[in-house]
Amino acid sequence: MNMPLGLTPDHDRVAFDRAELGVILSLYGRMVAAGEWRDYAMSFLREVAIFSVFRRATEHPLYRIEKRPRLRAAQGQYAVIGMDGRVLKRGQDLRIVLRVLEKKLIRSVG
Repeated sequence: MNMPLGLTPDHDRVAFDRAELGVILSLYGRMVAAGEWRDYAMSFLREVAIFSVFRRATEHPLYRIEKRPRLRAAQGQYAVIGMDGRVLKRGQDLRIVLRVLEKKLIRSVG
């Protein structure tokens, strides 16, 4: 099969599987309902899969949720990265890593 110039076959790219996307999109839906997020983008590259979330589509991403399988044995393949490039949380379990973002849903009542 001939691929257009600049494209690689899908098996050369890192991607989120259905279960991972389910976890991410569940959080995304709750954040949209809370008015925190409005848009997202996904990138599937050779070394990393990225789910970026935005407050507005024209801005830089507020957060990036990354999957880097090569870091599985070291620091953990999942990471949440802030707008400033800082790693907010890294680990092996996607649900636990995403908890750093769920804290934004907790609001004080009073």
